Amino acid sequence: MADTPLADRTDAVCVIGAGGSGLAAVKSLREHGFAVDCYERETSVGGAWNWRHDRSPVSSGTHLISSRPLTEFPDFPMPDSWPDYPRHSQVLSYLERYAAHFGLREHIWFGTEVVAATPVGDGRWDVTTRSTGGGAERTQRYAAVVAANGHNWSPKPVTLEGADDFRGRILPASAYKDPAQLRGRKVLVIGGGNTGCDIAVEAAQHAAAVWHSTRRGYWYAPKFVLGRPADQINALARRWRLPLRLRQWLYHRTVRLTVGDVTRFGLAAPDHRPYESHPLVNSQLIYYVGHGRITPVADVARLEAFAVTLTDGMRVEPDLIVTATGYLPRFEFLAPQLLDMDDDGRPDLHLHAFARRHPTLAVIGLVQSDGGLFPLAHWQSVAVARWLRLRIADPARAGAVQQKESQRPIASWSRTRTVPSSRHWFEVSFVDYLRALGELIDRLEPA
Repeated sequence: MADTPLADRTDAVCVIGAGGSGLAAVKSLREHGFAVDCYERETSVGGAWNWRHDRSPVSSGTHLISSRPLTEFPDFPMPDSWPDYPRHSQVLSYLERYAAHFGLREHIWFGTEVVAATPVGDGRWDVTTRSTGGGAERTQRYAAVVAANGHNWSPKPVTLEGADDFRGRILPASAYKDPAQLRGRKVLVIGGGNTGCDIAVEAAQHAAAVWHSTRRGYWYAPKFVLGRPADQINALARRWRLPLRLRQWLYHRTVRLTVGDVTRFGLAAPDHRPYESHPLVNSQLIYYVGHGRITPVADVARLEAFAVTLTDGMRVEPDLIVTATGYLPRFEFLAPQLLDMDDDGRPDLHLHAFARRHPTLAVIGLVQSDGGLFPLAHWQSVAVARWLRLRIADPARAGAVQQKESQRPIASWSRTRTVPSSRHWFEVSFVDYLRALGELIDRLEPA
């Protein structure tokens, strides 16, 4: 990197990624007076929602699992004519219109990936980029770096004993794009998250046989309760500040009345309380299990040439295995210590957004909630932009805010009672997290 030409962008901010979170960051930073260079490795906006991109986890049948009012940006509503749960193509068109409406494309360098972002003192960063088509690297110096590269594109490594002996195909969920890949096959779906459930449901409609393997029991929430999207009912309970135990009781009663006892269908009983796991929102899984199109099975023990043995001794004979075991965050352009990553690769960030030892480094969109991501990314971006502006205008006050924020209890903005899994590293309550961001933004208001 020492031989790379260096250009100083003075007070400009580097944003990495032009998905929903990156677009929100560019918009907020521009509104607060910053020059912005956004680097996007693909050739268009949309991030995960542009399903034709190599790193997109979205397939042709994907819909939102959070409802439209809890997913849209607060200053750019989705059309009222859209369904409660828009499909992926609608979400992509929404992000494209968002970028056009706020004039964001002119600040984005498409087909350009960030190779490295390195602190060089006084809060500044050297950012090295290169074209995804090849060519020379280029380094520019920035006042701050905002990473918005997503966290649902790098599949979690999965080890299946005997995988080398298996004669069928093993397909990671990130490579699943269309039901044609399932048609007429005998499919084993491994993984109990929303992606695994969605793929199992699509397999039920196209495959010859479907087994769904999970390690534990889950709470399967319907998408609608009392004729309303379920997440809106949950958000209302949070706004009323109902105690956790009461909300857990209400959730349990609602699931019992709408879904029933899942053990009756051969599914494992949940091994945790409601709200201690990321919500599984799927109204069709139980339907297809009840119709015999999906067979729930235990965890995988080992693979053989033409069969899979499960931990309960049962054997199934799939010719296609889909592994939907989740994703891990990856920041290939940052040294792990910059985000205080532990040995498992889990970053330690205040509000899952602010680097604790580098005040000019932030991450947008690294959260999992019981609502949509875009509103959280919007207010995260406002908080980051105001923080960077306050550091310039009033460094002493910025330091005081940082000290006070560092004392905020983690339980006030992050769920601490969750199933121990990387799936829940960044789990937050939609309403509580927005409240914490709002309090921070108030502290960052100009004096």
